[in-house]
Order: sequence, then structure tokens, then C-alpha cells
Amino acid sequence: MIQRRTALGASLGLVILIAGLGALPRATTAQSSAVDLRNIVTGEKLDLSDVLPEGKDTPGVKQFLSTGHNPYITDASCLKKGEQTFLAACSGCHGHIGEGKIGPGLADNYWTYPQNTTDAGLFSTVFGGANGQMGPHNESLTIDDMLQVTAWVRHLYTGPVKDAEWLNDDQKKKYTPYKLGETFPDDPPGMCAKSGKS
Repeated sequence: MIQRRTALGASLGLVILIAGLGALPRATTAQSSAVDLRNIVTGEKLDLSDVLPEGKDTPGVKQFLSTGHNPYITDASCLKKGEQTFLAACSGCHGHIGEGKIGPGLADNYWTYPQNTTDAGLFSTVFGGANGQMGPHNESLTIDDMLQVTAWVRHLYTGPVKDAEWLNDDQKKKYTPYKLGETFPDDPPGMCAKSGKS
């Protein structure tokens, strides 16, 4: 009888120990960014190593990770690619011009998550997902793709320029709202232009 109680007590103690270890904070992978990128819902740091292997070290990605500002916002070569990715990966929920469907509209000055008024916040939403049906895209888009998509979302904006916190003063002066049917050349020069590699 005593051996049974001892064995039962030891088993119960082991279960409690294992459960307790599971509740301890876990080490997080260091973020390779000077910008504090956090999950919009949980507030946890984003694990930037948990991405597709390509598109992690382009000049645009490096600039974004050091400044938090998306260098693609006014670059026609990036907007063209961002539009194509947006139509394939985002328009089913957010509409073809960001008007909103089952997901919120993205073209006005109302943001479900106020962090999305910054480039880092909008990137974090695309990377890590949000509440509702918005899942993370870190395993389906490269970091470079995400920057191109967020640049396209910024381009779709039709709200007051004063509310476009992601634009600097010079960009605000040159700002013109998106016009339906607007097009770009097939391969305009810029940071996202084809490199000539086949």
C-alpha cells in the first residue's frame, strides 16, 4: 500500500512539474530588426526568422527593418508587383480596390487597428495576422512581397492626406488619391524592377 501511494505521489508530482514547466515563459527568437515589430493582437515580438527564405535581404527590406518606413510606397515598380500580389492574396477578403468584403476596407482613414497607420504596424498585421479571418501571411508571402502589398494598400488610400501618417511631408504635397483604372507600365524602373536575371 505504501509503495502504491509513493508511486502515485511520484507520478502526480511529475505531472505537476511538467505542467508547471509548460507555463514558464519561453525564450523568443531575437528579432533581426531595429524596429519593434509586434503581433497586432498578442503584442508578442514577431519572429522574423519564421518566413519564406527568399526576399529577406533586398535593399527595400533592409531599409524597412532599419527605419520602419516602407521605401516602396511611391515606387511604381513596387506598386505594380504589390497590386498583383494584393489581387491574388488579399482581394478575396478586402475587395479589389480595398473597399472591403468579409475583411475591412483598406482605402479610407478608418483602421481597425490604430497601429496600421504606421508602415511597421500594417506590416505587422500582414505578417502576423489579426482577429477574425485575417491569418498570418509569413508563410505564404516573402517579407519583400509583404512590403510591396502594403505599399499597394497605401496607394489605394482615398482618405484625407492629413490622416496619411505613413507619408512624409514631401509625399503629402505630391499625394493624389487612387483613381479606379489607374495602371502602371509593365516594368517601370525602381527598387522592385526586374534585375535582368532569368
